[in-house]
Amino acid sequence: MSTRHVAVVGAGPAGLAAAQAALAAGARVTLLDSADQPGGQYHRMLPEPYRATRPERLQHGWRAFDRRRRRVLGHPRCAWWPETSVWALECPDEPGVPRVHLLRGPADGGARGRLVLDPDALVLAAGAHDRVLPFPGWELPGVFTAGAAQALAKGERVVVGDRVVIAGTGPFLLPVAASLLEAGSRVLELLEANPAGTVARGWARRPWQLAAHGGKAGELAGYTALLLRHRVPCRVGRTVVAARGDGRVEEVVTARLRPDWSVVPGTERTVAVDALCVGHGFSPQLELPVAAGCALRGTPGAEFVAVDDDQLTSCPGVYAAGEVTGVAGAPAARAEGALAGWLAAGGAVDAPALRPLRRARDQGRAFAARLAEAHPVGAAWPGWLRPDTVVCRCEETDYASLCRAAGNAVGRGSHVGKLESRAGLGPCQGRICGPTVAQLTARPAGRPAEGTPATGPRPPASGGPHHRPIAQPIRLGELAAAPAPVPDRSISRTRHPKTEQS
Repeated sequence: MSTRHVAVVGAGPAGLAAAQAALAAGARVTLLDSADQPGGQYHRMLPEPYRATRPERLQHGWRAFDRRRRRVLGHPRCAWWPETSVWALECPDEPGVPRVHLLRGPADGGARGRLVLDPDALVLAAGAHDRVLPFPGWELPGVFTAGAAQALAKGERVVVGDRVVIAGTGPFLLPVAASLLEAGSRVLELLEANPAGTVARGWARRPWQLAAHGGKAGELAGYTALLLRHRVPCRVGRTVVAARGDGRVEEVVTARLRPDWSVVPGTERTVAVDALCVGHGFSPQLELPVAAGCALRGTPGAEFVAVDDDQLTSCPGVYAAGEVTGVAGAPAARAEGALAGWLAAGGAVDAPALRPLRRARDQGRAFAARLAEAHPVGAAWPGWLRPDTVVCRCEETDYASLCRAAGNAVGRGSHVGKLESRAGLGPCQGRICGPTVAQLTARPAGRPAEGTPATGPRPPASGGPHHRPIAQPIRLGELAAAPAPVPDRSISRTRHPKTEQS
């Protein structure tokens, strides 16, 4: 039986499946997640004392997830480390698995412990976060990302408002609306930015392939029934182009859009709200793959980690699964995670159980391509912006300042441009605005923006929006402290002879 040590970063659907498969292959597993419970956003649950409703009544696939969670966390060869952040990956001198630098403890706590792991293989399943395009007023209190609103509703039973508009693009808006309705909000309308023709062409292409995703049809039917029961109007080809209010959002301006997302003049309409939820797709969390040196592949909407048929990245011993490789939903993420975990643990590449996993993974990739085609981000969305529109909320950098920095020949370098405009230098370090800033600054400078299709995998750019040598915030005192011994004595630290350096 294998004695390989596999570290899995992320305990969502992909990471949990990777841990389960690695354990089945005989490996020792360290499962890490910054949250206090596994499941990720997809299986986010109420704290135990506040659960009045059984989770299986509210979440698709809950029973299967609960069985997997109990099996993995209760396994004698699995070390489950909640509230643990990977703040850096240290690549060895020779190509190989990076050293993993960790912080254990609540992010706002004062006694986080610093540790180091030297695994035989690393599975990166960090997931993705909401992408939100800027528009006038998006910095007002009461404007939420769709994912944040859902997290509050699912994880805390907190409603973001009584009169809510949900806007953006993609089917993720449907479960967000469902979570808000279940929590007690009144959803005034749900707006899909892409016109009906764009959505229909994307989903109608090769319709026979949708037969492999029958479960999603059931989810869609459930969401549709819930919206009809609450009389929530769903409108396509319309979105929120501005938010207004004195001290917080009080009204939103919606408008009809052309297929390129330019506003149709004269279609503006004002709606009184006390909360707005927006989501324009997802941005994969690429800080760790980029730090490991993994090659990326470009798509029309974003960049993702490039993997081979075994979920192996361009970095030896580093596998990737889930939304860092493409946004295809939880079933595809689980299939990718199971493949990555089994092979990272040294499992047989020709094992019969891998055939259905590869088939599900390939079906998921086809679904991701269909999703991107049906719900693209139109190229003309910057037409919504005004000179005083805030682009970077942390540093309050407006669109005019960003354009000046991009138009300055000296400031066209990413680092110089950041210093001049301050965009991306705030607390989030560009995680929210980084891809958008890169796209906006590339336009006047005539450079290809992030997400431009590439002919094949390419190394990550050193100055790109995902390049962060320190992936998570760390206090100077924590950085200066020597790493503590790894709690699990079965996990050794013998693979790298390099001396620990701060």
